[in-house]
Amino acid sequence: MFPQSFPKKMLLLGSGALKIGEAGEFDYSGSQAINALREENIEVILINPNIATNQTSEREGVKVYFLPVTPDFVERVIEKEKPDGIFLAWGGQTALNCGVKLFESGVLEKHQIKVYGTPVETIQKTEDRQLFNDELSKIGVHFPVSVSCITKEEAYKALEKIGFPVIVRAAFTLGGGGSGFATTLEEFEILINNALSYSPQILVEESLKGWKEIEYEVVRDSANNCITVCNMENFDPLGIHTGESIVIAPSQTLSNSEYQMLRSTAIKTIRHLGVIGECNIQYALDPYSEEYRVIEVNARLSRSSALASKATGYPLAYIAAKLALGYRLDELRNSITEVTSAFFEPSLDYVALKIPRWDLNKFRKVSETISSEMKSVGEIMALGRNFEEVLQKGLRMLQIGAHGITHHPFVFEDLEKELQSPTPKRVFAVYEAFKKGYTKEKIAELTRIDEWFLGKIERILSTERKIESIFSSASASLEEQKSVMLLAKKEGFSDAQISKIVPLVFSDEMDVRAQRKKWGIVPVSKKIDTLAAEFPAKTNYLYLTYHGTKSDMEE
Repeated sequence: MFPQSFPKKMLLLGSGALKIGEAGEFDYSGSQAINALREENIEVILINPNIATNQTSEREGVKVYFLPVTPDFVERVIEKEKPDGIFLAWGGQTALNCGVKLFESGVLEKHQIKVYGTPVETIQKTEDRQLFNDELSKIGVHFPVSVSCITKEEAYKALEKIGFPVIVRAAFTLGGGGSGFATTLEEFEILINNALSYSPQILVEESLKGWKEIEYEVVRDSANNCITVCNMENFDPLGIHTGESIVIAPSQTLSNSEYQMLRSTAIKTIRHLGVIGECNIQYALDPYSEEYRVIEVNARLSRSSALASKATGYPLAYIAAKLALGYRLDELRNSITEVTSAFFEPSLDYVALKIPRWDLNKFRKVSETISSEMKSVGEIMALGRNFEEVLQKGLRMLQIGAHGITHHPFVFEDLEKELQSPTPKRVFAVYEAFKKGYTKEKIAELTRIDEWFLGKIERILSTERKIESIFSSASASLEEQKSVMLLAKKEGFSDAQISKIVPLVFSDEMDVRAQRKKWGIVPVSKKIDTLAAEFPAKTNYLYLTYHGTKSDMEE
């Protein structure tokens, strides 16, 4: 049954000032929430100081306060506007922390404001590590050995209990602020001082560095209906913040048993916690067994949810807003496809790859090593049929001078050090290692990157050599040349890359383009939603493009 009544006026908290780790993804989420609320004729009061965002654009039924998202300022707006309800989950960690403080101080109760969506009690359980671990213990879900501390003395006692290596994390922070790995007392001392400067509570946890990092985007309504919209896998092993890692959706290296185990655990966990709307659950998975740990649950829209929405065509923020108002999943339609139910898990026959973008040269005295704290300032997303294609397309999109993984401007003086210590250039170092004759097993040992991903990079090198061999051979037939050209395009090689591989055959990228067009090898656009072909009148779809021949199009 559809909700019978809605609040007349909703207070929506934005993400605050733009900063590393918290930017455009929350503008997306907030804008989707506004759209969902306005469809129900609910007046929106938005607090967000970001004048350059879409959600703060002038529109009917939305009043914007360009104020800091802090309890003091929010309370003043509450006193003036007298909203009926409040949305906390669409403004990142800033909005979530602010909402929890308003709840704990009694401001929300004083002004009779209802929290719509995930209850604050649930948010508190996901944010406080001890409470979180206690809840997971009740349902038999595994989590890292973790001790919450508020003093340096408690942190050292926790270290005695766990032993090196450990990860130190600041609670209630976004982007991994104040976190890092320690293998010595000196490193531990620096980390706990840093973490305590970020938060009054710090977490000392067992290190699972080297395990796979997997994420599931989960949606639940108030009737306990629950689906996993998308799962993602990090190219880099655990130890690197998700925002710093190359991430692919859907996961590529999990067995069906592993996938189903983590999916079932996600649904069980989210139902137990009582999340209403959308959330993200992150796992560490042992690459040599089915042993896992739940790292955390973000009971809000996140960077990953924005990526998942764009990758699948499932509007997570919009659906979450509707669920927060009281709708059930089976009562809603996917607003992107307009034909599929919201109670429907997208099925991908393509892959989406996210690659972070760094600008570390803009910061003085900053280390290039990437770890559990975010330094990236943005990211790109590439869509395609296979990992090779999206990796090459994505690296071009970064605009760092790389035509793909095969032609880049970077030089590595100490290749093994570059493989062992993650930096923004490590993916190129992996390619260079293959060129120098390193085996897949050796690179896996140095990087802890899964051999499946390494095999794909090795395949790109193999195709590059095949292009050079076929086009440089006087005995190669036109069919062989056409076949290798089609293979190259399917693996994401640009015309410019191909011209640089065989400069004596093709003078420039326009020369390559002219030749492949003669062979009928041209880009093909496909609609992301699997039902789109049955509904050609629907035009509001995301597209992916790949290269093929006329027969590929007909298929």
